[in-house]
Amino acid sequence: MAGVALAGSALPTIAIINPNRAYAGVNSDTLKIGLIGCGGRGSGAANQALKSDPNVVLHAMGDIFKDKLDSSFENLTKVHGAKVKVDEGHKFVGFDAFKKVLDSGVDVVLLATPPHFRPEHLTAAINAGKHVFCEKPVAVDAPGVRKVLDAAKLAKQKNLSLMSGFCWRYHEPKRASFGKILDGAVGDISAVYNTYDTGTLWSFPRVQGWTDAQYVLRNWTYYTWLAGDHIVEQAVHSIDMMSWAMGGKLPISAVGTGGRQVRTEELFGNIFDHFAVTYEYENGAKGFHHSRQQANCENSYLVETIGTKGRAMVNCARNVHEIYGQNPWKYEGKQNDMYQTEHDELFASIRKGKPLNDGEFMAHSTLLAIMGRMAAYTGKRVTWEDAMNSTEKLGPQNLSSADFSFDMKPPIVEVARPGITSFS
Repeated sequence: MAGVALAGSALPTIAIINPNRAYAGVNSDTLKIGLIGCGGRGSGAANQALKSDPNVVLHAMGDIFKDKLDSSFENLTKVHGAKVKVDEGHKFVGFDAFKKVLDSGVDVVLLATPPHFRPEHLTAAINAGKHVFCEKPVAVDAPGVRKVLDAAKLAKQKNLSLMSGFCWRYHEPKRASFGKILDGAVGDISAVYNTYDTGTLWSFPRVQGWTDAQYVLRNWTYYTWLAGDHIVEQAVHSIDMMSWAMGGKLPISAVGTGGRQVRTEELFGNIFDHFAVTYEYENGAKGFHHSRQQANCENSYLVETIGTKGRAMVNCARNVHEIYGQNPWKYEGKQNDMYQTEHDELFASIRKGKPLNDGEFMAHSTLLAIMGRMAAYTGKRVTWEDAMNSTEKLGPQNLSSADFSFDMKPPIVEVARPGITSFS
């Protein structure tokens, strides 16, 4: 999941694919897919995209690391055979890979690079008239979120599908559960408690000959400018479900705390290992978020919604979807592969000429997580307006992706200290 590049030229919106066409073999209605970011999540998205429709092919791939691209290509070819039609001329390695994939004649792009690059890549893809699958989170800072919102509006104008990687939105048990909540099954909501408590993640030990930039980009999850910290990169799933339970209503403010208790080594860059954030809504309702990445601790991955008529439990780790109180209910329907459903619905929307657009909620949920990080990093109360209007831009300053190289000096950012770190 490590491809980066720069692109962006306005092209006409692509024609709607004929939904009545027979899809045997490759023909004018074949949808060509471009994969940007060939790590695990990108490769998984490509696998699901290739299974979503009988007449799609993987046409181009891009990453900054050749070994990532080669491994992804090999694994996808083993599974999908002739549907992987990526010749050597359409394997793009380097910081300009994104531009080359966009220029290669693809119809749909899968964006799965580190989140820092998402706003730039999404904007370029929409400008180029491409349908997009956009992994979460969609940005690491407020300027990036604002750029994503602009791209989402343009996608609507161009009749392009824009699907987010907030996969729980495509999970049938979650759809049923949050549908019940929004229909009033627990009454007026007073609180939503959500967690994402897990262990530590992968890392790559330094190899002789790597530059500082290569090391940092290989281990991007541990650097706030690349990942947004784990509240934004990972726990945003739980925060998104909190927002779902609240019907998309935005909080007025957030206060929080966090820090590094056990992951203090240089390996872990500058991110925290735990967060606790309280979101306050205009009607007095509260959203309580807790997340951590600490080994040998109790894990939890759930969203509990409490209202005047009962409470709803959505436990992702234990697959529990149940409502208690005046309107008891338990999900007993089908269990679907949410990752596959995402791509099934994305490609169906393209075939039908009825584009999907997740742009607004994916941007707002990302900003909710950024807002929580801001509150925890600074120790201050942060309003929604503060967060949305923030001018803090993470990463190398005055550089576009095209200016990146493995010889560049990645930014050195101190670990945040609540009460000392300032807000901008």
